[in-house]
Amino acid sequence: MASGERARYWQYPELPGVDLLHARYVRKAFARHTHETFVFAAITEGVEAFHHHDELVHAGPGQIALVNPGTPHTGHAGVPEGWTYRTIYPDAEIVRSIAADTLALRGSVGFTSPVIDDPYAARLVVGVHRAAEEGNALAADSLLRLVTARMLRSHGGLITPLPPRSAGARNAARAREVLEGRMTEPPTLERLAAELDTSPFALLRAFRDTYGMPPHTWLTDARVRRARRLLDAGVPPAEAAAAVGFTDQSHLNRHFTRSVGVPPGAYQRAREAGRPAGTGGARGLRGIG
Repeated sequence: MASGERARYWQYPELPGVDLLHARYVRKAFARHTHETFVFAAITEGVEAFHHHDELVHAGPGQIALVNPGTPHTGHAGVPEGWTYRTIYPDAEIVRSIAADTLALRGSVGFTSPVIDDPYAARLVVGVHRAAEEGNALAADSLLRLVTARMLRSHGGLITPLPPRSAGARNAARAREVLEGRMTEPPTLERLAAELDTSPFALLRAFRDTYGMPPHTWLTDARVRRARRLLDAGVPPAEAAAAVGFTDQSHLNRHFTRSVGVPPGAYQRAREAGRPAGTGGARGLRGIG
């Protein structure tokens, strides 16, 4: 990684369904990608800039970047010195259960703003990390629920159902199904459009409008997400790379790091051991943030 950059992606076994990332990035740039979880990123130093859908937004100290599952976004430094943050990735079911328990909201919930200015909530996110690092399960679980409920009250609610799909959106959905089923040997855009009885440019436009990215970018993101599930199951990175259609492990490494923030090997070791995995040496991020 670039000089001064550190990242530690890990899980605390007593906090199931939640991933944790503590990182400092300077030249790091996240490719457009999605998560199957929510993202609560509390900025502690510097500024992070990221595209959320088609909007470029910024988050600084005392603010939290919020991303709903399946929402395309990027990430890069908003100032020359980069940014430091502590991020929580709670499973969607956890957030739904907290919404039902505290706000009597049942169904698909999400957040309406990509950035909230709430220093107290940001301290709660940091508190979840520190409690997990200290092995304080009661505090980690309590603080996670407190910060989630607080942000749902101020910037959350039920997600409005999408309107009926147009013909273009239906073609995009069908194209997505094809790409998911033929991930290792995807068709060209021209062949994919021909299979769906549409034109390449019409499909490209419809896919981007529906999923926030063109088919080739979506496919790379889908490959990374599937590789993560394989790594979680203990599949070696080289085998995971081949299974999802990357040319080799270095190809997986490059795209995985651009989306997740750490290489697949470090990610897998953290998942298996339930302890921090670093990309910046054994000391990880001690003393940062």
